[in-house]
Amino acid sequence: MSHDVNNSAPLELWGGLECTINRVSDQYFSQMERNGHRGRLEDIDRFASLGIKAVRYPVLWECTAPDGPESADWSWSDARLPRLRDLGVEPIAGLVHHGSGPRHTSLISPCFPEKLAEFAGAVARRYPWLTYYTPVNEPLTTARFSGLSGVWYPHAKSEEAFVRALMNQCRATVLAMRAIREVNPEAKLVQTDDLSRTYGTPEMAHLVEFFNERRWLSWDLLCGMVGPEHALWDFMLKSGADPEELQWLRDNPCPPDIIGVNYYITSERWLDHRVEGFPASHVHEYKGVKHADMETARVLANPTRGIGPLLGEVWERYKLPVAITEAHIDAHREDQMRWLREIWQAADAQRAAGADIRAVTVWALLGSFDWNCLVTACHGYYEPGPFDVRGAEPRPTAVADMMRRLSSGRELDHPVMRGSGWWHRPGRFLCQPVAAPAVTASLTERQQAKAPMPPILVAGASGALARAFAARCKARNLPCVLAGRDSMDATDPAAVERMIRQHRPWAIVNAAGARPPEPGMTEVGQTEEQYRAHVNGAVVLALAAARHGLPYQVFSSTAVLAGVEGRRDEAATPVPLDAFGRCQAEAERRVLGANPQALIVRSGQFFSADGDVGLLGRALAALREGKPVALPPDLTLAPSYLPDLVDACLDLAVDGERGIWHLANHAGVAAIDLVSRAAMLLGLGAMLVQHEVDEVDVAPVLETRRGALLPTLDYALARFAAASQAAAVERRSAPRAGRG
Repeated sequence: MSHDVNNSAPLELWGGLECTINRVSDQYFSQMERNGHRGRLEDIDRFASLGIKAVRYPVLWECTAPDGPESADWSWSDARLPRLRDLGVEPIAGLVHHGSGPRHTSLISPCFPEKLAEFAGAVARRYPWLTYYTPVNEPLTTARFSGLSGVWYPHAKSEEAFVRALMNQCRATVLAMRAIREVNPEAKLVQTDDLSRTYGTPEMAHLVEFFNERRWLSWDLLCGMVGPEHALWDFMLKSGADPEELQWLRDNPCPPDIIGVNYYITSERWLDHRVEGFPASHVHEYKGVKHADMETARVLANPTRGIGPLLGEVWERYKLPVAITEAHIDAHREDQMRWLREIWQAADAQRAAGADIRAVTVWALLGSFDWNCLVTACHGYYEPGPFDVRGAEPRPTAVADMMRRLSSGRELDHPVMRGSGWWHRPGRFLCQPVAAPAVTASLTERQQAKAPMPPILVAGASGALARAFAARCKARNLPCVLAGRDSMDATDPAAVERMIRQHRPWAIVNAAGARPPEPGMTEVGQTEEQYRAHVNGAVVLALAAARHGLPYQVFSSTAVLAGVEGRRDEAATPVPLDAFGRCQAEAERRVLGANPQALIVRSGQFFSADGDVGLLGRALAALREGKPVALPPDLTLAPSYLPDLVDACLDLAVDGERGIWHLANHAGVAAIDLVSRAAMLLGLGAMLVQHEVDEVDVAPVLETRRGALLPTLDYALARFAAASQAAAVERRSAPRAGRG
């Protein structure tokens, strides 16, 4: 980590571990319990492998000394902090991360500042070599969630509680750094907060101005800048701030050694008085003013200029070193990479313009859980980071490779980097787009010229799986070419070679091949000859991908494991019981022999709103016609919702993954239960699903060690039902051909 202002030195890459321990009522939500880091010392080596110079790392008050420093348990930090130092990674010690302290205190308790300072002093005495500290992460944001919106403990909803929480956190930071510097006079404060910016219609000017002043409050208070001349002095007094407290902060400034700015797609907001044009979920009232509040990317016709100008504002306001301390977007893999690229380029551009920008921090190294509901419940919503923790051990993603390239100065040459992120694409809007030329840049101004992005070649154009690939690739700005038998016979090496030379794909997906006959439904089975052609085509494509150095994906199914007794995960030896399963098992064996870098995806029964796909689709079609559906009571499925399956496959392709993966929304559910649940959601009358027993013992048919990448079945069925109903409405409203 650099110490002096020197913009000729390279921009540094830092990392951050999501370590929030927030409190909701009397329940604590710990990210480190959920991402597994509390029990994995070897993660430290993984972090160091990324080439980061520093890491935002927890020494959390609630975990280490919940009953006071005298009974602190330092064993966890003792094992990790020195290991970071030994590997050349500077820890930035975080003491409170969106928390409210141990149970005996809270953000609005009078004792909070002194108690945190007591703990901070104990940390410094335990680790006198630690230099960088963040005593309280995002004081302003935490005060808003805990004191204004009531989301987190102590669940207050007033300006008075917001100001009290903010003042307490800022005073705690000053006292904590004072206690730390009594041990280590060279200790540095890295003070983080959200780097927000608000825009709006002229009618919202007063509220826009207020929000744009409020965003600076935590840094202004620490810098001793809040006096009678401050724009929010009167607001602070009216909201219960004691003039003597404000004067104390002014007399005891503790300016950050590095201002840490956290920037998300939600950091820039648009306020609009025309609430009727916005979803109800985005309509709010504040200070008696009803308004719509939405992230600019979802409403403005052209995107804002992004983080670059905001970094310039921070530099001009404080003239203190700046680091981007959280850079992350909840998106598919290619857009995570595109977002990081934009952040990195903006930081470099501001450095070139003279701002002292030190680093970009990739957040979060092990991903994060349930931030889509502000960590108020455990729904299992996971956002991967450089490592994905959903398997037996953390798996590096393409973001990890990108970090290693950034830290070593290598070119960012992944083909998907040539595309623009969703926040630039036409499909980003959640309402009628608003033109605001005074505050936005043109799309061409933001986008650098890029070479055309090569496509993904998808074999099997006529199938539901291939159609799903086409739809998801379009949504994700990933060009693809569908190849059916009319344009490419996958069993003909010459035809495959011509197609590759013509389109120059960066990856090949084999979505061809018959699905197995579906138990419980009448279907014409495929012949042995057709199965054999599927095997030959899979091998020809595998060899072509190996020859051209391209990622290759091919699909298999639960049929290869039908006879397996015991755990049916990726390590299980195939035991097929029918001709289809035997051919798929042969295809797997020959593909991996021909191309060890290939990725084989085993899935269960497909379902999709795109036609009557799979057993579920045909069962629902029968129910729509009022026909009963009879299913064997012991029939167990591992259903895969096609949009989810394809999204996971595309992420794995971007990551360059190989080997066998099991992908399904559920490891094993009774077919009766699956059809009944879907029918209920669609209002089709589950009573028409005939079965002989009320409860069925279900054993998993497709377990995984590598990672449960697909969302839950309940979430998949809810989206399937919504998409099916929307498709039905579209079909009914479509014009019908008639006689002229």
